[in-house]
Amino acid sequence: MGRRRFGRTRAVVHSTQLFPVSVKGVVIRDGRVLLLRNERDEWELPGGKLELGEAPQRCLAREIAEEVGWTVAVGPVLDAWHYHIRDGVDVLILTYGCHTSSGAPPVVSSEHREVGLFTAGEVADLRMPDGYKKSIAAWRPRGGSPPDHGGDPPSGGGFATMI
Repeated sequence: MGRRRFGRTRAVVHSTQLFPVSVKGVVIRDGRVLLLRNERDEWELPGGKLELGEAPQRCLAREIAEEVGWTVAVGPVLDAWHYHIRDGVDVLILTYGCHTSSGAPPVVSSEHREVGLFTAGEVADLRMPDGYKKSIAAWRPRGGSPPDHGGDPPSGGGFATMI
């Protein structure tokens, strides 16, 4: 009997790039959108990184409360997009429309340099990723304000009241 030769099998290795998910909210009060200036001197929507096992809506409501002191009702998903910040730093951005009944001024946390409320015209001229501008534009035509429920945040109809 002859010898059988078996060829070597090469393992195919696929490189997987992992990156965090950041959940952001478009909050419009009195016709102005809430924005925060970060350490890169860019304006951004409030929100933060999603923790393992955490619901995106709960994450967003918690982050907004921590960053500006507002309670929000988290509404529909507006957009999802990949943001390449710099080499080796990428993030998936998931944006939601949000409502607040807070009349208090937003308070800036230690995570940001500045907080502000901006009109649509002002947003166009701000230094910020285009993805955020698209999300803001997507929420404005929907009204950016909750349906009338006697002043209380909605409890149904696709909105989750958090925090």
